[in-house]
Amino acid sequence: MLGVESTAHSFGVSVVSDSPPYILSDSRRVYTPREGGILPREVAAFFSRVAGEVVREALESAGVRIGDVDAIAVALGPGMGPQLRVGATVARALASYYSKPLVPVNHAVAHVEIARFLTGLRDPIVLYVAGGNTAVVSYSEGRYRVFGETLDMPLGNLLDTFAREVGIAPPYVVGGMHAVDRCAEGGDFIEGLPYIVKGQDSSFSGLLTAALRMVRSGVRLADVCYTLREIAYSSVVEVLERGLAHTGRREVLLTGGVAASKILNDKIEAMARLHGAVYKPIPARYAGDNGVMIAVTGMAAYKWGYTIEVSRAFIRQRWRIDQVDVPWYYEFP
Repeated sequence: MLGVESTAHSFGVSVVSDSPPYILSDSRRVYTPREGGILPREVAAFFSRVAGEVVREALESAGVRIGDVDAIAVALGPGMGPQLRVGATVARALASYYSKPLVPVNHAVAHVEIARFLTGLRDPIVLYVAGGNTAVVSYSEGRYRVFGETLDMPLGNLLDTFAREVGIAPPYVVGGMHAVDRCAEGGDFIEGLPYIVKGQDSSFSGLLTAALRMVRSGVRLADVCYTLREIAYSSVVEVLERGLAHTGRREVLLTGGVAASKILNDKIEAMARLHGAVYKPIPARYAGDNGVMIAVTGMAAYKWGYTIEVSRAFIRQRWRIDQVDVPWYYEFP
């Protein structure tokens, strides 16, 4: 299975097999703006320039030809429109030209499936935290069900926006550590920032506004970074803990770009231990967007007969995780 990922800032292509060593290649290019945030049209142009070489690199690294591939999987959403269109165009072209089945993959489902695949956890409660998504999900009756989500901005967007506004990024991640985590080193907890959890849902826009106001009023940046991080991470761990109690699951999983944070991992591990639940971290390389997660999920879906006609492979920017059937759940990983 060849998988194509292009939902945000990473263009990734991977080839995987259903027998060891499973992951045959993992090629990717990440767009990093020189300043400011991500402009979709600029990222899409970057993807268009690198797409050919990334596909070629993935096939060569795997030691296979496109003719050896059984099917092509592609992330059709959720994500940013211009970037999604590049990945969809590449996948549709390959599927059409080489007469390969095309498998539609939901990006959010893929984040959960790659984490289950790599950790071996079979039936967990999941915290999915990334630049564009923040949700607590668990499987029930054929689909992943949402047990809590952000009411406004995602956790990853909070961290990136704050880092950009106070001048400590881009790049947002250096040496595997987010700019806010790095800034927080040596900081102390201060009063005055809101901690907002509404039932099972979290909210971060008020926290962002208050934190920026503090920085602009002269409060030490390290203290604001530390406090913002502690409040943000603690709030998502709280809603995850409630989801764990509600569902009665005995396994806990963290996935998405923010899952690379050691601080967040430590908090969730401590919470899981308190409840006698098993927690295993996903390798940091596969926490963020990558082609492997699309290929792995596409492999599972393909075995259940999930394909789509090339002419009907439209992108779906707001394709929610709880809109996707996951019939392979108990047979995977």
